[in-house]
Amino acid sequence: MEHDSAARAFTMLGHPGRLAVFRLLMRFAPQGVRPTEIAATLGLKPNTLSHHLADLGAAGLVQVERQGRSLLYSVDLERAEALIGYLALDVGRARPDLLAPLLGYRKDPDMLDTDFDVLFICSGNSARSIFAEALLRDLGKGKFQAFSAGTRPNTELNPFALEVLKRNGHDISGLRSKHVSEFQRPDAPVMDFVFTVCDTAAAEECPPWPGQPITGHWGLPDPVKATGTDAEKALVFAQTYAALRRRIAAFVELPFASLSRISLQARVDAIGADTLTHGKG
Repeated sequence: MEHDSAARAFTMLGHPGRLAVFRLLMRFAPQGVRPTEIAATLGLKPNTLSHHLADLGAAGLVQVERQGRSLLYSVDLERAEALIGYLALDVGRARPDLLAPLLGYRKDPDMLDTDFDVLFICSGNSARSIFAEALLRDLGKGKFQAFSAGTRPNTELNPFALEVLKRNGHDISGLRSKHVSEFQRPDAPVMDFVFTVCDTAAAEECPPWPGQPITGHWGLPDPVKATGTDAEKALVFAQTYAALRRRIAAFVELPFASLSRISLQARVDAIGADTLTHGKG
């Protein structure tokens, strides 16, 4: 990246509002987000957000795509990569004491195919992330240790979710709602993967995870918000479970030992964007 281009990008990101928008979009990357969702999450007025998005777009940091009647804004990942590379390689002169924390990976390369710690996050930790925890535990073939948590966890698991899990043969005895802070303590497991499975969780302000885990946004609509008869609600929960089952089944079959971190991140993103899962994410 040229010096002038980098200076323009840093100038755009030097404004707290624009930086907040960029950081939010990075948490959803590579997927796009509707302006209404960005404004609601960050508490911005629509005209203010419009100015921020226009400025970020002019700097090449954000791109927009029309899907039907909606505009979806997303980070231009190539541009973001170039900006980070400029900061690390040009400005930082590739100093190892600067790059080592960014490039480090906790696992021994010979152990890459076993014993992954995976955390699924949603808002209530009563349905979607609980589904994901149970599914990975049972489909993971002994390679994974699965956890789930919520940014605003409910006191109890959703009964419709528990019924779906029991009907599909999962042991529910050890499942409970937990706050995400349980996994941010010094003695908590160091995660290899962290997935958000609802849009509100991806938008939450969380500190960086230790160990540089692979992250992914596998957002799905909240089945708890389903309306209608009990049978109609149960169907929505079953559909959400099925969508997560397809994603996790694809995830556990990835050739972890032969994939670089870049390739693995791309595979994780592709699973989250798979339209066959019928999810929003």
